Amino acid sequence: MPPLTALRAFEMTARRRSVRLAAEALNVTPSAISHQLRSLEAALGVTLLRHVNRQLVLTEAGQLLLPGVHDGFARIEAALAGLDAHSRTGALTVSMLSTFAVQWFIPRLPRFQKAHPEVEVRVSTGMRYVDLLRDGIDAAIRYGDGHWPGLRCERLMGEAMLPVCSPALLRNGPALKRPADLARHTLLLSEARPDDWRFWLADAGVPDLRPAHSMVFETTAFALEAARTGAGVAIVARELVAEALAQGRLVAPFDRIYLRPGTYFLVCAEARADEPKIAALRAWLLSEIAEGN
Repeated sequence: MPPLTALRAFEMTARRRSVRLAAEALNVTPSAISHQLRSLEAALGVTLLRHVNRQLVLTEAGQLLLPGVHDGFARIEAALAGLDAHSRTGALTVSMLSTFAVQWFIPRLPRFQKAHPEVEVRVSTGMRYVDLLRDGIDAAIRYGDGHWPGLRCERLMGEAMLPVCSPALLRNGPALKRPADLARHTLLLSEARPDDWRFWLADAGVPDLRPAHSMVFETTAFALEAARTGAGVAIVARELVAEALAQGRLVAPFDRIYLRPGTYFLVCAEARADEPKIAALRAWLLSEIAEGN
């Protein structure tokens, strides 16, 4: 198989009937084109082009070769164009924790779809870190320190932890004036984040507090749903319940927050970071966070 660069030089020269025009089209020098043509003819053992009356014409061998080479490059260009179109549109699969998906991402998703109707978003949730290439994931929203080799990491936001409950519980339940009052309430915990309450209580000055009851759920999203029904007090990142707090569906009985050391990042393969649909997702996420949406 001759080098593709030599075949490309032949195809462009044959179509334009000019070494100079072929060189301009391929952004190389005419001498480079001539060298590629000579190497191709030497490799094939035939003459492909010759000058007749100061015009460049195809030999019989050149006429036999050109249609197949032209068709081959046309198909390559079509495939690349299709790949580029797919990178701009089509499905965009994003992996994230279920709580982040339910509490933050999905409620805002209609705004992304309105801005980018050509992109079909697919949300994948789970507790484990996915392998972006192996699992067919375009991008992921991860929580951690941002050190994931081979991935482009874009900082999104941190977590300010605080207790939340339903307005009815705050009105009708035992008083919640200070952190020590939590001893008369049911604390709602998440198996996925078992230390959140311990960290907040220690930071609030009541590390040895023992609640009246506790309930454990698989995820923070489930614990929040229980909090909305008045089952108890949950602990969650303020960023994830900003809308619920603003609308009064949840209330924060205390102003005290605990800043967790981790951060949410948008991550993707380094080689794909600038694909249009991934770039659009990145820009939208940063805009939503900057505007406090």
